Amino acid sequence: MAPRPIFWSLGMAGAAGLLALNYAGDLDQMSRAEPLLAAAAAPERPAASAGERRSLAINADYRGHYIVHPSIDNYRVKMMVDTGASFIALTDADARALGVKPERSAYTYALSTANGVVRGAQVRLREVRLGEIMVRDVEAVVLPAGALRMSLLGTSFLRRLSGYEVQGGRMVLRG
Repeated sequence: MAPRPIFWSLGMAGAAGLLALNYAGDLDQMSRAEPLLAAAAAPERPAASAGERRSLAINADYRGHYIVHPSIDNYRVKMMVDTGASFIALTDADARALGVKPERSAYTYALSTANGVVRGAQVRLREVRLGEIMVRDVEAVVLPAGALRMSLLGTSFLRRLSGYEVQGGRMVLRG
């Protein structure tokens, strides 16, 4: 007796689901940032000396986005690297977690986004650390609740690096 099409379809759907879950774990692991030494040295070495530059390689996630988890004033924030954003843009929730709570009257800076113009509050972040790369006194903007799904690591941070490049699904930041 031939298998019924409904059971065959359910079996194929289950196999596809298991395969997708397996690859999702691999993609998540591949998208994590891994620090690289700019100079050829052992990874166990302590922090960079004054003249030595550090680099950080970030793999794109399955959507092609570069997701990082920098420490801002000793608080870890999930951010997407956005070379088209002029500033670090913080969600309202991330800003509150950092202790940054601008007054309503501070939301005067007009920002053009894909969804139109939104008003943000300009702030300065004391320190943004990503792996071995650290930048102090960085311009940022806090957006109102609901204006942004994830905080953005924009060019107010990126332009302070010695350089960055994107090639083959990988971004390399040079401190």
